[in-house]
Amino acid sequence: MTSRTAPNARRRVPRAERERQIVDAAVAVFGERGYAATSMDTVAERVGVTKPVLYTHFGSKEGLLLAAIARARAELLEVVAAAAAGATDPESMLRDGTLAFFTYLDRRAPAWRLFCSEPGVADTALEEIRAQQTEFIAALLAAQVPGTAPERLTGWAQVIVGACERLAVWRGQDDDDAVTAEQATEYLMEVAWTGLAGLGRRTG
Repeated sequence: MTSRTAPNARRRVPRAERERQIVDAAVAVFGERGYAATSMDTVAERVGVTKPVLYTHFGSKEGLLLAAIARARAELLEVVAAAAAGATDPESMLRDGTLAFFTYLDRRAPAWRLFCSEPGVADTALEEIRAQQTEFIAALLAAQVPGTAPERLTGWAQVIVGACERLAVWRGQDDDDAVTAEQATEYLMEVAWTGLAGLGRRTG
């Protein structure tokens, strides 16, 4: 008896899965060639779909880049929040959250380099990631220094986010003598936690 289904018939891919496949391919190709030198044809070929499928899902190459950044933003918050949630005290929250940040960037190194190299396209989206991380860290600091004015907490969080970002850029500049995620975390803690521990003794 012969099956009615052709052995090479294509499985219909759910929309969410297809979009994940497209973003994965886009990040890989963008990382290899750079955003400007990447064509939608190349991304479509990598995924195994036609170019119109990419436009149907994301509208444009810029839309595809922004989708990649949006996904990274959600993933980053998830891993940092999970790390901080497992900590038992404020120092561990900052340390574990910082380590999760650097470890995530190591796993997503091509995407991170891409985002940093395309400021004209990605500026707004990257600023949203910074704002997200700033808000999250300010909430952690509020637990360490209760009663502190919100603008002061935000200022401290801005310093930490800026330091983490610059450490991340520095780490990516020399692959032959790379600073590990653990080392970068220690550098941040040596400066940031020393001051924050003292602030914890403030009364307001």
